[in-house]
Amino acid sequence: MKKYVAECIGTAVLVLMGCGTAMLVGCDASAGSGYLLTALAFGLSIVAEAYCIGNISGCHVNPAVTLAVCITGGMEKKDVAGYMISQVIGAFAGTGILAAVFSLGGVADMTGGFGANGLTGVGGNVVAALLVEIVLTFIFVLTILGVTSKKANHGSFGGLVIGLTLTFVHIFGIGLTGTSVNPARSIAPAVVAAIMGNSEPLIALWVFIVAPLVGACLAAFTYKALER
Repeated sequence: MKKYVAECIGTAVLVLMGCGTAMLVGCDASAGSGYLLTALAFGLSIVAEAYCIGNISGCHVNPAVTLAVCITGGMEKKDVAGYMISQVIGAFAGTGILAAVFSLGGVADMTGGFGANGLTGVGGNVVAALLVEIVLTFIFVLTILGVTSKKANHGSFGGLVIGLTLTFVHIFGIGLTGTSVNPARSIAPAVVAAIMGNSEPLIALWVFIVAPLVGACLAAFTYKALER
């Protein structure tokens, strides 16, 4: 149960800080400062949580990561559902805090949808969005598997490497899809945005659930093949 609580808290922090920063500064590629701040917010959230809950749950805070770790034998299968459910609950908790703060404080949401992902950057093309998210998730998850491998020798720098990797995939992907690489991070903002009156993010939500899971599977099988 402690592992599930840790995953819930970790995912809540990721969504609160990452999506919250996006809501405040926007993610327009032409506004470089906001773009980079959002990427850094997501990456630094992972760095912080890796050193906070990494020794408790492994700090997956992402159903795609959990799936990949399970495929590579890094966790017991009986824990997979518990991890994923905890991550989604945590994402809703983080988004709920954002909804309260932005509503009560009268703060403008620069993204117009709680930092939800979308297809605007790829011209509404679903195939392009799927490709972007699969590739970015593949890169991110492959890095995690390598850094956390028993054969790796990164000392205490593993969390930093993972956080910086999340930052750099965001730098590329924000202008295209908003960068998901994490189904939980996508589900909660889209649903809460719909509850608050903006149902547009729900239309393409399936892309940001399917693509990260596919990318994670590809990363897991690739890593297993390379590690032999």
